[in-house]
Amino acid sequence: MHPTTNGDATIPAVKSGEPKYRARLGAVLREGEQVTPLELFFDLVFVLAITQCTALMSHQSTWESLGRAMLIFGMLWWAWVGYAWLTSVVDPEEGVVRGVMFAAMAALLICSLCVPRAFDELALTFAAAYGVVRAMHIALFVIASRENASLRRSVAGLGVSTAVAVGLLAVASAFDGPAQGFIWALALALDMGGPFFFGAEGWTIVPGHFAERHGLILIIALGESIVAIGVGAASHVTVGIAAAAILGITLAAGMWWTYFDVVSILSARRLAESAPGREQNETARDVFSYLHLLLVGGILLVAVGLKKTLADVGDPLGDMPAFALTGGLALYLLGHVAVRLRNARTLSRRRLGLALILFALYPVAAALPALTMLAIMTALLWVLIADETRIYGEGRSRVRHSD
Repeated sequence: MHPTTNGDATIPAVKSGEPKYRARLGAVLREGEQVTPLELFFDLVFVLAITQCTALMSHQSTWESLGRAMLIFGMLWWAWVGYAWLTSVVDPEEGVVRGVMFAAMAALLICSLCVPRAFDELALTFAAAYGVVRAMHIALFVIASRENASLRRSVAGLGVSTAVAVGLLAVASAFDGPAQGFIWALALALDMGGPFFFGAEGWTIVPGHFAERHGLILIIALGESIVAIGVGAASHVTVGIAAAAILGITLAAGMWWTYFDVVSILSARRLAESAPGREQNETARDVFSYLHLLLVGGILLVAVGLKKTLADVGDPLGDMPAFALTGGLALYLLGHVAVRLRNARTLSRRRLGLALILFALYPVAAALPALTMLAIMTALLWVLIADETRIYGEGRSRVRHSD
């Protein structure tokens, strides 16, 4: 086999008699653990979806908009999760997968554009685009499972729950008000419940890749909270806005610390050490697909609170934005509690305690100036971090520096 050149790159020539288009028409199984550039490119569209959800909540600032945005985010999260499982089986940059990933990005982009009116005149458009995103996901899994009967059975079960969910979203477009919200909630529950009820034996993942993929999406969500600071400031810089911006980035840094200092390392290690097959798949499903929804959803709510805080630092936030700020951080911490409980069967009492304190502070947050409340929350989170670092210093060091 002699190499041919293409610009500065050297490409091996195809052997005589080798089918030239085999890789293009099929799917190549993943071999390495590193997240690929195409996966990161795919996530850029998910960034827009996250931004649209936070914009929906912050623009209307009502309980109805919060509920709608979180339902929409739940459906989009589950679509993203599906592709995270897929690209842990197949190489997204080889074969037909690359082209289908591009097409799925286009459909996901349409979903994102529909978010502000997904419960109104664009409800059916959202359902149709969402159906395309999920159909392409299932089709690629069918291709990947041609030589794996167990995986093929799992894909068939996922196809059923996906079809039911997409059908319910289409039905929901004919309703409005509470009935529409109920149908959406039912669709989300059945869609996410599919892998739980159909079993986890047939799936396959690359643990290191799967854990890294979810860590990166958490960083993207934290990035949205930083973007919210800039949007909330609206190109104005006063002493109050500067103080709120510093507190906001300090709060985001604390949220980063609570996950990436130890939790992400232990979660990835727990997944890698699980026995391949049902045990490992259930760990991946519960810890990453399900419980990381609480983490990312909590970050999005905090982003809404930060955006409203920067908009007017001297005034109280009001009911819904105050809940988004305090309740979002509380939900994020409860996600940590749940992850530890699932991984280690132990209770994180400090994080649970702070989550309960934050929920209790909600009435205060609705009355205090937004800047004051942000300062209190940031201080509480960093007190927690300092206390945990002091208590678990030696164990933390072993986790972070062990091979």
